[in-house]
Amino acid sequence: MKTAVVHARIEPETKEKAEHILRRLGISPTEAIRIFYNQICLGNGLPFPVVIPIPNQCTAATLEKSKLGEEIEEFSSLDEMFSTWPSS
Repeated sequence: MKTAVVHARIEPETKEKAEHILRRLGISPTEAIRIFYNQICLGNGLPFPVVIPIPNQCTAATLEKSKLGEEIEEFSSLDEMFSTWPSS
């Protein structure tokens, strides 16, 4: 069987994390890439959806206010922030 070489650059931390997971699965990085490429061929595209999420109206309004510096609250900890939320 003939093979071809794939060269890719990736951040070292991402590579280490991914290879740790692959070792736990018993899969080499080469086999993972082979599986990924086969899935692309079988599905005629990426084997997962790639989308740019669109924030809902409330989130979009909140982000816009933050950009403008409006209605910003600062907290010293997550606990402090969550203590200001109404309980359900």
